[in-house]
This record gives sequence, C-alpha cells and structure tokens, in this order.
Amino acid sequence: MEDPWTVVGLALGGLGTILGIVFLALFARYFKLWIQAFSSRAKIGPFALVFMSLRKVKPSVIVDTKIMAVQAGLVGIETQALEAHYLAGGNVHRVVHALIVAHRASIDLDWDTASAIDLAGRNIISAVETSVDPQVIDCPDPKKSGRSTLDGVAKDGIQLKARARVTVRTNLSQLVGGATEETIIARVGEGIVSAIGSCESHKQVLANPSVISREVLNRGLDSQTAFSIVSIDIADIDVGDNVGARLRADQADADVRIAQARAEERRAEAVASEQEMLARTQENQAKVVLAEAEIPLAMAQAFSEGNLRAIK
Repeated sequence: MEDPWTVVGLALGGLGTILGIVFLALFARYFKLWIQAFSSRAKIGPFALVFMSLRKVKPSVIVDTKIMAVQAGLVGIETQALEAHYLAGGNVHRVVHALIVAHRASIDLDWDTASAIDLAGRNIISAVETSVDPQVIDCPDPKKSGRSTLDGVAKDGIQLKARARVTVRTNLSQLVGGATEETIIARVGEGIVSAIGSCESHKQVLANPSVISREVLNRGLDSQTAFSIVSIDIADIDVGDNVGARLRADQADADVRIAQARAEERRAEAVASEQEMLARTQENQAKVVLAEAEIPLAMAQAFSEGNLRAIK
C-alpha cells in the first residue's frame, strides 16, 4: 500500500507541472506585449494582460494605445478606463489619438469627455481637427436645401440675393447634445434675411455687406450648438426683383378690381331702381286711365239724378 503522503506529493507535483505549463504558455503568449509595455513605461503587468483576455478585452489594443498615450505625454489615463471603453464598444485607439491631437494643440479635452463623444457616435478625431483647423460651411448649402441664395427684402422693397460662408470651430464641451451643422445653417440664414430686412435701403447693404455679418454675429447664433462661429463672410450679393413695386402694382390692380366691382354693383342698383320707377309709372298711368274711364259714368249718373244741368 502506497504512502498517502506520496500520493499527495505526486498530485501536487502534477498540479504544479500543469500550472507551470500554463504559465509558460501564457508567458510565451504575452511576453512580447509585456516587454513592450515595460520598456515604454506603460505600467501594464503580465497578470493584467492575462485578466484582459479573460474579460474578452484584446490586450494588444490596450497595450498599443497605452504606449501611444505615454509616449505622447498624456497622464491620468488608467488601464481600467481603456478596458472599460473597449468593453462599452468604443474605439480606444481613436479616442487616444484625438487626445494626443488636442494635447499637442493645447486644447482642453479630458478622457471622460472624449470617450463620451466617441460613445455618442461622433467622430472625435474629426471634431478635434475642426477645433484646430476651423471648418467653412456654405450658407445656404445647395446640396441640402436645393437653394443657392438667401433672399431678403430691404425696407425700400428691393430684393437682395446673398450667399455666405460661415467659419466654425468645434465646441467640444457641447459636442454631446449640442445642435448640429444644419442648425447653424438655419440660424445664420434666418439672421441674414432678418438683417437685410432691417436695412432702410438695399444700397446700404450693397455698399457695406459687413453690416449683415456684424448684426448676425451679435445675435449669438452658436448658442447650444456643437460649434462656435468664428466669422460670417458674405461671399456674394446680387440685386433681385423690385418686390415693393410689384406688391404695389398688385395692390393697385386689386384696388381697381374692387372699384370696378363696386361700380358694377352701383350700376346694377341704379338699373334696378330705374326699372322699379318705370313699373311704378306704368302702374300710375293705369290708375289714371281707370280714373278717366269712371268720369263718363259719373256724369251719366249725375245727369240721371238731375244733378247735372246745362247752364244757358
């Protein structure tokens, strides 16, 4: 009969051998990643790499992005935060890349804001690039609205057709939940039309188109949007129709038609009154004829009664 301690020793030896084989396999698998992290001062241990795999996180992605952040001088980005963003379905590499661009451009952007923007479906890299290199938006945009100009009418009745170019910079603090580019275009378009309408004469706008830009900028149209308006430039402005004259002509035509209708109404009333008078005349003439017919009868009756005598 074998000694129980011998059996226990053999079992422990077998378990140790299995654990050693597993350790060697894991060490061989993650050794290169660990060396990369260690040499780059990314502070990711070998056991952390193993636990990443158990949590269904791709270790190579976390190591690469952590090394990228450390080499770029970003501090405060924890490995757990990278893993959490990866598990949430975010693009870790894109967020770190955007943070590096923002850091190099001295733009205030932290990990929480950047990861929230990425999870919201926005392109965080494009947003940061727009903050560094402002974007120019056509107002109106013919591809979206089908219109090529913004039409406004000055107080003198002359129509002006304007096209503007709006330079915007991304407002990272309001990128999540802020209004989009379409809102900027709509607000600027409304502001330009209103600014043209407030001018006493179209010549004032033609002589100095910047009055429109200044008035629109002073309205704070970028409030609650994902952009900050840098400038509004009037790219082109043309004279359109004389809307005031056309409206006055239309009003005059309408007044003429109203006057004609009223005159026709009075003529019809006069004709009706004339016909009524003719009918009354005919009626009175008939009464006269009837009265004249009664005269001989009255004379005969008076003669028979002796009331009528001839004067000699």
